[in-house]
Order: sequence, then structure tokens, then C-alpha cells
Amino acid sequence: MSTTAPRSRTGLKRAVRLAFLAVALGFGAWVVASQWDSVVAGLARLSWPLLAGSLVAVVGALLGAMLTWRTLLGDLGSPLPLRPAAKVFFVGQLGKYIPGTVWPMLAQMEMGRDLGVPRTRSAAAFFLMMPIQLATGLLVTLVTLGWGAYGWLLLLVPVLLVLLEPKVVNAVVGFGLRKLRREPLERPLSRRGMLTALGWSLAGWICYGLHLYLVAPELGPVFAVGAFALSWCLGIMTVVVPAGAGVREAVMVTVLAPAMDAGAAIAVALVSRVVIILGDLICAGMAGITARRGRV
Repeated sequence: MSTTAPRSRTGLKRAVRLAFLAVALGFGAWVVASQWDSVVAGLARLSWPLLAGSLVAVVGALLGAMLTWRTLLGDLGSPLPLRPAAKVFFVGQLGKYIPGTVWPMLAQMEMGRDLGVPRTRSAAAFFLMMPIQLATGLLVTLVTLGWGAYGWLLLLVPVLLVLLEPKVVNAVVGFGLRKLRREPLERPLSRRGMLTALGWSLAGWICYGLHLYLVAPELGPVFAVGAFALSWCLGIMTVVVPAGAGVREAVMVTVLAPAMDAGAAIAVALVSRVVIILGDLICAGMAGITARRGRV
């Protein structure tokens, strides 16, 4: 069987992703340039102490995400101590900045294997995080931003809640493993494990909202939680760009429009992205250092 066709499809997908990314970033650059004076004024209003607090909040949100993943992995049969779990998760998560969706999963699978975690279990924990974060993020959006403007999100919530039922999850994962001719999971996901993971995910959204509130205190903490949750959920659904680049910022500017002028909203969205990138780098670096000291 010729490998030319699969290679051509892979090349086409990569080209589409890169083109989408280029368009998104180009449009974003044009929007920033068109509002440059307002953006500069918005940046000038930012407080360095509050930005430092925002970075701390982002680290807390990332810890919530790591604990969500660690809970799922442990419930599936591979409990990891905190330091090695942090190393696998945070270092692997840097792959989300590469176009494509598989790089964090592949990195976590390989690093997890060195710790005795089967690859299928790492992949299952990785894929389970997406519906958990989407479901909790959409619910947070509805609670904080109101049912009127965002009531259409209710159409997605029942589907996500069904997907979060452990019996459904275990059936879907088992079906996928059979199709891939892989061994089934030794331990199915439990309801207790799912509820614990949902709790950590909700804690993460609160921290992310605090991060945005500290960047722009005039938003108020409740509105900031919902604004970030909605922008993240819609951004992460755009899988062809790394880490929802451009999409999340566009949604955030739109959501913030009633609360501030366009230039200030753009400044807040850009600062939020930079703070989160710094948070990712800090968590990955600290996890690597502490794991090395612990001889992981």
C-alpha cells in the first residue's frame, strides 16, 4: 500500500492548520494596530503588583488542571506522587503551543511510560480532561454571565454531562481501545473519581477568573470568571490552532466589550495570554527542577 496518499493528507492538514493560524494571528495583529492608541492606554493602566498576583492565580489554575488529570489517572489505576505527576503534566502541556492536538498527549504518554503508566491509560486521562473542562467551563459561564445572552450554551451542557457519566465514559473508551486493538483498561473510571476531577476543574476556573479580575479589576470577580471560561471554551474548540491562539482573545474582547472600550479589552486579552504563557513556563520549569531534586 502506497504511503503517498497518507503523507499528502498529513501535509494538507498541516498546511490548513498553519494557514488558519496565520490568518488568525494576522487578523489579530490588524485589530491591535487599528486600536493601537487605545491599546497603549489600556496597557498603561495595568498595575504591576496586580499583574504579579494574576500570575500567581494562573499558577493556581494550572495546578487545578494538573490535579484534575492526576485524579483521572489515579482513578484509572496509575496513581502518581505529586512531583512526578507535575513533571509529566506540565512539561507535556508545553506541546499545546505546537500546531496540532496530539503533542501534549504524546509527551505525557512517553514520560508516563518511564514511570510505569501504560500508554493507553495516559491517553484516556488526557482525552477525558477535555469534556470535563468544557462541561465545567460552560456551566460556570451560565452561572456567572447569565442565561439570557448565553442560554444557547444549554444545548451543549446535556451532551457533555452524558459524556461525563462514568458508565458512558468507560463504554466509549473501551470501544475505542477495541477498534485500536489495544488492551482494555484494567480499572474503569469511578463516579467518585469523576466528581473529584470535576471539583478540581471548578477550582481551576475560579483561579482563572481571579487572574483576569486582577488584570482588569473594573470587571468584577464574578464577571471575570465567566468571561474567561467562555473565551477558553470557545478557543479550545478551535483545535486547528495551538492553544486556541487568536480565537480565545477574539472571544474575550467581544465578551468584555460591554464593560470597557475596545482598546482596553484588547490590552486585557493580550496581557492575559502573556501571563498564561508565563504560568505554563514557570510550572514546567519548577516541576522539572523539583522532580530532579526528588530523583524522579
